[in-house]
Amino acid sequence: MTETRSVVVEREMPHPPEKIWRALTQPHLIAEWLMKNDFAPIVGHRFKLNGDWGGVLDCEVLTIEPNRSLSYSWNFEHEDAAYALRSVVTFTLTPSPGGSHLRVEQVGFRPEQRQAFGGARAGWQQFLAKLDEVVAREG
Repeated sequence: MTETRSVVVEREMPHPPEKIWRALTQPHLIAEWLMKNDFAPIVGHRFKLNGDWGGVLDCEVLTIEPNRSLSYSWNFEHEDAAYALRSVVTFTLTPSPGGSHLRVEQVGFRPEQRQAFGGARAGWQQFLAKLDEVVAREG
């Protein structure tokens, strides 16, 4: 089996897990910080994330622990294998003194997928900055 790499981004957020959870699981809020979607918080639900760059990700909800953990597949089909991606994204929320600790891990990058790996590292930083704004506004 091919060895894969992971992108991990962690940040402290000044919001309780319940507030962040809403932004992670409500389609209209996901659209504001991540991408347009037809997400439903149901294990086995298949959904699409529609990137503003024109790409579509095929996803499936894998696990849900309300206010604690959410994971889904994150698959991008492409005729060029270097761009095709089969990965899993996991969000983990842990209460902290100032609100919550959010850990996002995306696993499944093949060694030759340097561009996708680098894009995910930068992309998750931007997505989480937007997530923080959405959660603060939804207050």
